[in-house]
Amino acid sequence: MMNIGSIITRFLFVIAIPILAFTASIVFAVNNSDSYVYRFEKYEVEASLAEKGIFLYENGLQKTADGFIKYFNSGDEFIYLTAYQDGVLVELFNDEEKIHFKDVKDLFILNCWVFGVSLAYFLVYALAAGIRQRGKFRSYLAWNTVIGSGLTLGLMLLMGLGIILDFDWLFYQFHLISFSNEFWSASGNMLLLFPEGFWVDAVRYCAIFTAVVAVVIGLAGGAYLWWRKKSSSV
Repeated sequence: MMNIGSIITRFLFVIAIPILAFTASIVFAVNNSDSYVYRFEKYEVEASLAEKGIFLYENGLQKTADGFIKYFNSGDEFIYLTAYQDGVLVELFNDEEKIHFKDVKDLFILNCWVFGVSLAYFLVYALAAGIRQRGKFRSYLAWNTVIGSGLTLGLMLLMGLGIILDFDWLFYQFHLISFSNEFWSASGNMLLLFPEGFWVDAVRYCAIFTAVVAVVIGLAGGAYLWWRKKSSSV
């Protein structure tokens, strides 16, 4: 029978899997310039900006995407991106928008810390199972990965249903919970550059990425259990 310490570490490992997979999806999404550019083009943000008299540089979508990635991974407090208006170089975002992006950056940094801690715990727990000679402990690890992966897929299914049923409400609640001010609704170029459809696609992307990671982890655990069962029956 497992002691209380084993139960707690096992429980933490199971819940670390959805946390690890989802935070990894955010890290990858934020640093994937192709996904920015694809959605910028899909929702014709250059045309939306142009209607307001704002024009990006040549190859501006790529440079804008790279600018965001550089900012989120830098020590800069505020983002600084420029564009042309009436032939004059101007800042792309106003002060309220820059404060909001600072808040977003703080969330991204927190996400990176959570990702790092969950990854470290996952690896340490798995390594402990690998170096211990008792096959029963390794079977616990395999079952834990299957359970954690199933939990992750269930959560992603709920997220998918939320996107379908009422994405606007979920997105609004996320902003109320995550930010201490309402600069996320500031008027300016931010909402033109990041229309609602951009975020629907981004959340869907993270959900699919998370589900794929969960399936890979779960299959690894399931494969070990299948191999152990087959070996014991020989």
